[in-house]
Amino acid sequence: MHAITIPEPGGPEALVWAEVPDPEPGPDEVVVAVRASAVNRADLLQRQGHYPPPKGAPAYPGLECSGVITATGSGVSDWRVGQEVCALLAGGGYAQRVAVPAGQLLPVPAGVDPVDAAALPEVACTVWSNVAHLAKLTRGETVLVHGGGSGIGTFAVQLGTALGATVVATARSTKHDRLRALGAAHLVDYREQDFVEEVRRVTDGRGADVILDIMGASYLGRNVDALATGGRLVIIGMQGGRRGELDIAALLAKRASIAATALRSRPTDEKAAIVRGVREQVWPLIESGAVRPVVDRRLPMVRAAEAHRLVESNEHLGKVLLTVDQPPG
Repeated sequence: MHAITIPEPGGPEALVWAEVPDPEPGPDEVVVAVRASAVNRADLLQRQGHYPPPKGAPAYPGLECSGVITATGSGVSDWRVGQEVCALLAGGGYAQRVAVPAGQLLPVPAGVDPVDAAALPEVACTVWSNVAHLAKLTRGETVLVHGGGSGIGTFAVQLGTALGATVVATARSTKHDRLRALGAAHLVDYREQDFVEEVRRVTDGRGADVILDIMGASYLGRNVDALATGGRLVIIGMQGGRRGELDIAALLAKRASIAATALRSRPTDEKAAIVRGVREQVWPLIESGAVRPVVDRRLPMVRAAEAHRLVESNEHLGKVLLTVDQPPG
């Protein structure tokens, strides 16, 4: 088969479409012929040499895919060859085929294009596990979503709205109208406005009950300032750095909490539990139309370098997909 390889870390030009060995399913795995994968920030970091795949994962980028099962391991009984699926991956989505633990498979939701389904697994698992499961966002609360125009952000805006929360999102002003259409009640242009002041303004000074943060260090102090009493800050990225200063007194005064999570490095049993929760609680929202995949564009996988440049520019809204033409037979 062919896959996007990274012979040497570097810029987008480091991505090379090359012939590689075919995957074989382990006892509890299936092989999926990939229709599409999606570009995530972790893929950019891996290409740059900063985020190696976990032990045992394929060396190729790609944290999610959609496709068709072509082979099953001896211990797999719930899935069959020929089923259309999407999957959460530890790596390997930028390829014609990938071996996937059966617990990380999801059916393509009813009403969703099988290619666009590649935009769902990583964002659904990340957002649900952090916003709903960990932070326990509930109806009537306010959630602040940083990076509202990203794949994670567009999904979080929709899920927060579907859960009955008021969603505040930070994004470039050019993306505000589209985010309102997805359910965001209030938008903040992070380049021109202070998100702390805006959150306080729209909550009558109370602050956000939940904050989903992709920035890390550079936003740490301001995120605590923006929290309501009893608020929950969940950090899922470090685009703004890995080391920050925390005013513990401010956190204590608000009786607030901070959690930081990663998905890719979790053991397979933890990922399987998250996937089960997403299938039970999020898939019905997708099938009802309350939440949908947001796809900026599709590009052939051989143009992965172009897709990486687009994501690095932050000009996209939602997910950029990489599609695969499968060989005959």
